Order: sequence, then C-alpha cells, then structure tokens
Amino acid sequence: MTLRDLVYGLYSRRVERRLDVSQGPKHIGVILDGNRRWAKAAGGTTEEGHRAGADKIAEMLGWCEETGVEVVTLWLLSTDNLDRPAEELVPLLGIIEDAVTDLAANGRWRVHHVGTMDLLPAHTQSVLKEAEQATDGTTGILVNVAVGYGGRQEIADAVRSLLHEHAGRGTTIENLAEILDVEHIAEHLYTRGQPDPDLVIRTSGEQRLSGFMLWQSAHSEYYFCEVFWPAFRKVDFLRALRDYAARHRRYGS
Repeated sequence: MTLRDLVYGLYSRRVERRLDVSQGPKHIGVILDGNRRWAKAAGGTTEEGHRAGADKIAEMLGWCEETGVEVVTLWLLSTDNLDRPAEELVPLLGIIEDAVTDLAANGRWRVHHVGTMDLLPAHTQSVLKEAEQATDGTTGILVNVAVGYGGRQEIADAVRSLLHEHAGRGTTIENLAEILDVEHIAEHLYTRGQPDPDLVIRTSGEQRLSGFMLWQSAHSEYYFCEVFWPAFRKVDFLRALRDYAARHRRYGS
C-alpha cells in the first residue's frame, strides 16, 4: 500500500464516520463515463477501459449497500452508442453481457433492464431477460441496467404505450387529451413503480445529463465528479453522498 492509498483510506473513513446515512439518497443514477479516456491515459485499449469500468460496478454497489441505497440505475449503453463502429460496439456489448451476468450470479441484487430491448442484438436481449428472471425474487438493491437507453426514446415509448393501452379500451384521442396528466405517462416509463432518482452522479468531469432519465430526474440533485469511472473510489462516492446530504432540496424551485 502506498502512502497515498493510506491517506485516502484514512480520509474515506473520516468522511464515512461523519456521514448521516439516514439523510442519504434511496435511488442513485450513475452515468459511468470516462472508460475510454481512462484507458488512453493508462496506455491501454478501449476494450480494456470498458472492462475496467465493468469491474468497478460490483464494488460501487457494495458501497451502496453500506449506505442504505435501495435502487441504483447504471447507464451502460445509450441508444447513440449503438451507432459506434462494429469493432468497438461488439466487444462493448460482450463486456456488458458479462457484467450483467455477473450481477445476476452474485445473488445479492435484483437486475432490471431499462431501455429499448428491440434495438439490441438477440444475444444481448437474451442475457438481459435471463438476468431479470434469475433475480426476480431477490430482495437486495434493485439494479436498473440501462442498455440501449435514451431519455427521449423512453418518453416516446411511454407515450406510445399509453396510446396503445387507451386505444385498447376504446378511449378516443379527444377523451385522452382531456384526462391526460403526468402520472399517466409516468406509469409507462421503463422505471414505472420505482422512486425517481434522488441523486445523479456523472464521472469524468462532463457536466451534462446527455439524455439520462430526463423525466425522472426533474427534481434530482446532480453530482459531477472529475475522476474517470474506472478510477472512481469509495471516497468519491462518499463525497457525493456528503454533498447530497448538505443540500436543502427545493422541489420545483
């Protein structure tokens, strides 16, 4: 262990002791950004960066367990990412499939896919469905794996689902327009029935949502961390929770 590791360990424990987990977030959304830049800085390949990022997930979920977090949404692949060249996309999908399989095999967490399943290759769809089925009765943290996910696409899919539902009931467009409110759409989101994220964390220093949970994050707190995702440490996580606890949440203002 280096002197730097020792100092960070002591600092991490100090932050943790002073953290009031009762004031912590129950649902955290995480934009896992910076895998490629981390790999480039380390002299590695893009695939190695994505693999290192995938290896960080279980560690972070362990920190969430320790601090009372109940739901975690991990943005692993956006709809825009699906347009990447095959030589990058195919290995990335394989890494995601391995990561999701490992989450399910762990036995501690319930896995739920959020995203447009039809946009994904058949094998990726199969892996996601199997992980959901295998963990359906698990009582641990609910882990939403956002694969083939886009915020605008989610809202479009929710509206489409809503229209199909009411068409099946014989509701006219005019009647639907009279009764439509935000809850009708919320009931058709990928995360329906779940609490909205209290805190959204984005790594790598980028300060934007890029379409992540556009509907659900209307009242979320945001925490932007400079470190790349594979290098994200427990102390970075605890700092995010400390920052969240220090804020006075003003819903809608």
